[in-house]
Amino acid sequence: MDGRLRRQLGLFDAVTIGLGSMIGAGIFAVLAPAAAAAGSGLLVGLAVAAVVAYCNATSSARLAALYPASGGTYVYGRERLGEFWGYLAGWGFVVGKTASCAAMALTVGVYVWPQHAHAVAVAAVVTLTAVNYVGVQKSAWLTRAIVAVVLVVLAGVVVVCGTADTADAGLVFVGRGVTAGGVLQAAALLFFAFAGYARIATLGEEVRDPARTIPRAIPLALGIALGVYAFVSVAVLAVLGGHLAGTTAPLTDAVRAAGWTSLVPVVRVGAAVAALGSLLALILGVSRTSFAMARDRHLPRALAAVHPRFGVPHRAELAVGAVVAVVAATADVRAAIGFSSFAVLVYYAVANASAWTLRPGEGRPPRLIPVLGIVGCLALAFALPLQSVLAGAGVVTFGAIAYGVRRLRTPGTDRTNELPHA
Repeated sequence: MDGRLRRQLGLFDAVTIGLGSMIGAGIFAVLAPAAAAAGSGLLVGLAVAAVVAYCNATSSARLAALYPASGGTYVYGRERLGEFWGYLAGWGFVVGKTASCAAMALTVGVYVWPQHAHAVAVAAVVTLTAVNYVGVQKSAWLTRAIVAVVLVVLAGVVVVCGTADTADAGLVFVGRGVTAGGVLQAAALLFFAFAGYARIATLGEEVRDPARTIPRAIPLALGIALGVYAFVSVAVLAVLGGHLAGTTAPLTDAVRAAGWTSLVPVVRVGAAVAALGSLLALILGVSRTSFAMARDRHLPRALAAVHPRFGVPHRAELAVGAVVAVVAATADVRAAIGFSSFAVLVYYAVANASAWTLRPGEGRPPRLIPVLGIVGCLALAFALPLQSVLAGAGVVTFGAIAYGVRRLRTPGTDRTNELPHA
């Protein structure tokens, strides 16, 4: 192998992987804290998150078509803004999303076997790492099955809640007590559920005809996810109304309130499957960014190896899987991943800044897109709860210090890998 990954994914595979990450466990859990922040302005928060996500997706798609390499914004920032900004984006993504991986693994454990959640979480990580190890095409096939199951469950929730005698359309509209700060905080929380389209970009080196496929796959996946989220949010609000903010399992509580208690186990299974889909896509994304950073020696060079048979970054996948398994086995990080949202929003701010530097001949998006993207990312990042902002800022600052120390110790280190061409 020449150190490059095989191009095996078509448009359908790319869209499916994006959906597998976006239509994941977030929709089963994020509605309640978002409703607590925004009140009856939940749908406004969803719209704000969608606008920011659209700007990020457009910028990412244009950049991914130009730089179809593993690593996503790590590569774009490095090529357009300089090595430091690429490194900072990659650092935030790897650290933040590693915590997200552990959180999703624990979510699987809580839904499948609450009394042994940590053991189930480790088993889920090991299994999905093994799937990823034997080829990205196998991961795409599994993701198709997961997405199909989750969409069927969510469609059932929408139908049950939308046709319930207790449904009240008036509960969906904006009422009193809605504040701009609350809506922004809800948008920041909801954005976490939209961020999965980045998986398509980070897999850019494994997509066939990336200059054509990626710019089509990202908006398609985002549009489908937005439609699903909007329908589910309206249906759940119509049944629960203000009670949505106080629930820990909004979709199961919604079908119970609609009079379909028998469907509660089905929704729980859907949540577990959705968490598996998110975990699968997250491990893919983190391992590819780690692989790209290892090629540039920002991480141990050994992680840059490509398996001669399966054509995947197998050492990076094993390393990511091992770290996630250890964290999932020893800590409950589900309540401590706010910094992940902060770090990912910084990641996308770098993507939009990179898109701003594109020239017309390079597929530059309308100027308003990256500007709205940068402003939106920063606004949402600092609208998060203070604890999340401080933790996220600490992670980003630590990464910047580590970069500076490394540069002082090894001055003049240059990357030696050429980017794959579309």
